[in-house]
Amino acid sequence: MIGRLSGTLVEKNPPHLLVDCHGVGYEVDVPMSTFYNLPGLGEKVLLLTHLTVREDAHLLYGFGSAEERNVFKQLIKISGIGARTALSILSGMSVSDLAQAITLQEAGRLTRVPGIGKKTAERLLLELKGKLGADLGAIGGVVHNGATSDILNALIALGYSDKEAMLALKQVPAGAGVSDGIKLALKALSKA
Repeated sequence: MIGRLSGTLVEKNPPHLLVDCHGVGYEVDVPMSTFYNLPGLGEKVLLLTHLTVREDAHLLYGFGSAEERNVFKQLIKISGIGARTALSILSGMSVSDLAQAITLQEAGRLTRVPGIGKKTAERLLLELKGKLGADLGAIGGVVHNGATSDILNALIALGYSDKEAMLALKQVPAGAGVSDGIKLALKALSKA
């Protein structure tokens, strides 16, 4: 299995790339989020990859971050979601936006991605709940550090839904300690 490519970027035709690795040119499909962050032609590039072997083709997909590649792998495990649809999802929204949509169960945000209908969005929300979620990245302007993760987990352990806990977490100022954060979040929940 090809896990990563390091070489010279020879061609860029969205979403396809050609990367020369010591005389061997690899054709790679990438999401637009990775494409926009590529260096210029003739420069060195490093991509994490996922190889799909089909009866009629070997297809290589490249990603700028391990987080993107992991989300891609989660997406293609879902029935009815192929590699093209997974690339479309990653091109249409960032990993943190996708995680937020899943945590808050917002199918409407997923249906804005071309090729994703209401039923597919609902299946994505169902299948990815618990696999992608609040602990990924910055959610709704709240940067997750150790304290915010602990506050979120405490609220969920107290019986609040992921959505309620995330909304309450937005009321907690950045840098608040765990005990103060829990108190402020519970106060916000009691007002709701």
